[in-house]
Amino acid sequence: MPLVLKFGGSSVADATCMRQVAGIVAGALAQGPLVVLSAMGKTTNALFAAATAAEAGNLAEALAGLEALAAAHRKAAQDLVADGRRGPLDQELTALFSELEMLLRGVALLRELSPRSMDAIAAFGERLSTRVFEAHLRDAGMDSVWFDARTVLRTDAGFGSAQPRPGEIERAAQSRLRPLLGPGRAVVTQGYIGATEDGLTTTLGRGGSDYSAALLGAALGAAEVQIWTDVEGVLTCDPRVVPGALPIPELSFAEAGELAAFGAKVLHPATIQPAVEARIPVTVRHTRLPEGRFTTITGSVRTGRPVTALASRGPITTLTVTSSRMLAQSGFLARLFEVFARRGVSVDLIATAEVSVSLTVEADAPLKALVADLSAFARVDVAEDRAIVAIVGERLKATPGLAARAFGALGGINVEMISMGANEINLSLVLRQDQAEEALRRLHRALIEEGVG
Repeated sequence: MPLVLKFGGSSVADATCMRQVAGIVAGALAQGPLVVLSAMGKTTNALFAAATAAEAGNLAEALAGLEALAAAHRKAAQDLVADGRRGPLDQELTALFSELEMLLRGVALLRELSPRSMDAIAAFGERLSTRVFEAHLRDAGMDSVWFDARTVLRTDAGFGSAQPRPGEIERAAQSRLRPLLGPGRAVVTQGYIGATEDGLTTTLGRGGSDYSAALLGAALGAAEVQIWTDVEGVLTCDPRVVPGALPIPELSFAEAGELAAFGAKVLHPATIQPAVEARIPVTVRHTRLPEGRFTTITGSVRTGRPVTALASRGPITTLTVTSSRMLAQSGFLARLFEVFARRGVSVDLIATAEVSVSLTVEADAPLKALVADLSAFARVDVAEDRAIVAIVGERLKATPGLAARAFGALGGINVEMISMGANEINLSLVLRQDQAEEALRRLHRALIEEGVG
C-alpha cells in the first residue's frame, strides 16, 4: 500500500524548505510515496490579489504581482536544479506564466472575475510548486514523476469550494495514478485543485490540500496519510495562547473532528472524513523535525482521557429567541430553524429552556434579516463578539467533578451558554471574545497540566 505525504505552503516556501522536504521524501522512497504539495508560501494569496487587481482594471498591478511570483519560482528553480539540467523546467515555468498572464489580461479586459476564472488562476500555485519540486527530486538523482491531480480528483462545478466525487476519484486513481506508484519512486502531485468531468479546473477551498491528500489516500487504499506542517502534531491547545501546550501522541477521529471544527489550526475539518471511511491512519508531523514527536489519528484509538485538548473559535454571535408559544406547543423549533434554513445560515451550538432557545452563528451571518424574520413570532436578543471555548475528551460525561473543576478554574469569567455535544466528547462554553484566551489558559492549567480524574 502506498504512503501519502502532504506538505503545506510553509513546508515548501522556498528552496531551503524544499530541500528539507526532499530529504523526507528520500527517506520514504521504499514505500513508493505519493507527494501532495501546496503552493509555495503566500503564492495563493498573491494570485488572489493579482486576479482582484485585474478585475478592477489595474492590469499593471496584476502583472507586477505576476512578475514577483515568477521571480520567486525562478529563484527556487535556480537554487534547486543545476544550470545544465534546468532547461526543461525553465520551459515549463515559462509556459505556465504565459498562460497565467493571458488569464489575467482576459480578466482585466472584461472587468469580470467569475468563480470559474478565479479557480483557474488560483490553481497555478500548486501547478508551479510541484513542477519545481519534482525537477529538484530528479536533479538529486531520485526516480520521480510529476502528475496532474486534475486528471483524477474529480469534482462538481462548485468553483471556489468544489465538492469531490469519491467514486469517480477512486476509479480514476486506480486506472491512472496507481500504475505510476511503486517502491523506489516518488509521484509528485498537487493538493487543493481538481477538475470537473469536462476538465474545468476547480479548487477545494482554503485548506483543501489536506483534503486532497485524504481523498487520494482513500482512493488508493494508502497505508497512511502524513500531514507535514510546522508543529509537532496536534497540540493540547493553541501554543500562541498557551505556550505550555503539549503534543498529543494519539487522537481519535471523533476528537480530531471536534477540535478541527472548533478552531484547532492543524487540520482542515474535511480532511478527516475520507480517512475515517477508509480506515486510514493520519499522522501530523513537523517538517523541520522529522524525527520529532507527532500525532497519530485513527478511528480505533481509545485513550480513556477525560480531557484531550482545548480549542476556541470566534468571534461568533449568540441569538436568544424567547416566546411563550414554546410551552406545550409542537412545531415551534421547526418554524425557528426554517428561518435559518431560508437565510442559508448554519447554526452551531444550541441550548434550550422552557420558553427560549439560545444558539450561535458565525459573525458574518445576516443578523438584520434573521432578527426581522424571528421577531415575527418571538423576542430576539443578540450578543455579538462572543467566542466558543471547547473542552474535548472521550470521558467528559463519565468523569465526576470535571464540570465543577472547569467552572472553578474560570473564576470570574462569565459563561453565557453551555452545550454538551451530541457525541458526549465536547463541552462547549460561550463567553466574551476578549476573555477567550484567558479562559483557555486557566482551563489548560486545571484540566490538562494538573490532570483530571
